[in-house]
Amino acid sequence: MHKTTFFAGLLSLALTLAPFTAYSATDYLSFKTEDEANNIEIFKAASPSVVFVTNSALYRANRFSLNVQEVPQGSGTGFVWDKSGLIVTNFHVIQNASRLTITLQDQSAWDAEVVGYSEDKDLAVLRVKAPADKLTPLPLGDSALLEVGRKVIAIGNPFGLDTTMTVGVVSALGREINSLTNRTIRDVVQTDAPINPGNSGGPLLNSLGQLVGVNTQIISPSGASAGIGFAIPVNTVKKVIPQLVQYGQEIRPVIGIENPPDAWTRQMGINGVPVMRATPSLPAERAGITGMQQNGRGDIVLGDVIIEIDGTQIKNQDDLLNTLEQHMPGDVVKVVTDREGRRMEFNVTLAEAQNNTRRINSR
Repeated sequence: MHKTTFFAGLLSLALTLAPFTAYSATDYLSFKTEDEANNIEIFKAASPSVVFVTNSALYRANRFSLNVQEVPQGSGTGFVWDKSGLIVTNFHVIQNASRLTITLQDQSAWDAEVVGYSEDKDLAVLRVKAPADKLTPLPLGDSALLEVGRKVIAIGNPFGLDTTMTVGVVSALGREINSLTNRTIRDVVQTDAPINPGNSGGPLLNSLGQLVGVNTQIISPSGASAGIGFAIPVNTVKKVIPQLVQYGQEIRPVIGIENPPDAWTRQMGINGVPVMRATPSLPAERAGITGMQQNGRGDIVLGDVIIEIDGTQIKNQDDLLNTLEQHMPGDVVKVVTDREGRRMEFNVTLAEAQNNTRRINSR
């Protein structure tokens, strides 16, 4: 009786373990969940597009020395924009560089020249003279189609560890962050995909492997990923990069005014953007907008204060510039001002900014 019970127990255990034994014998390489398969496919397709950006500065040990050394002062990530050798990254990755080096996926290193940059959008375009067969551009997505909860993948070089992939979701949309110039970058994508120092300038991809953002900032007391990262939306990138390639800088139309600093405006308790001077022969002056004047006692008298453009409320210079960036030279906008308590409306034809071409001296 005891032996029967013992063997029955062994038989029961064998039957219980049989499915696990069969499962463990399955070829692991042939088994993937749908999500794993998607992650692997995206990584294999996108990683050849991701590059390592090294920022070096020239350093002299002392002012009497003739020996100049090249010292790495930072690194980040970039990605191939097209087969002509254009590389996109963050402006803060290349800032103050004496020399920039791009390392491709095959570990070949190439000197890079700066084509153009926008401090306001924290974007920069570099060029390398690598053969076209070494360059794999990323397919471009549409950031307007993103939804909270959608999967996103970040590929970059955190802490100098090249081609690292992290996976997360879109945590929020329509965020605002400040650039190095304290200009607001709007419609930013927030993600919980781990982003660390060195990921800056790298791509944020959707589940089709399309570029939907450029990773740029994190919020973290320690400086490491805390689950809150931000990416410049690809729709902004698609608009800015062609301007950087053609002009070396971001182009926005102008209305032709000079305005005081926001700090002065706030101190004076003024709501909107005061027009200090409407430049002669430019759109604002031609439309009838007036600037500040002095009265007989020498006091400054306000002219027009811009409070609205095409239905968008204007509270400060950042609002003004961001609104103008949505238009092109030649567009007609309705500018609403406050003139001594009266609401004034002007149809203003925007003009092209002068001296658009920036001289690029960096290598």
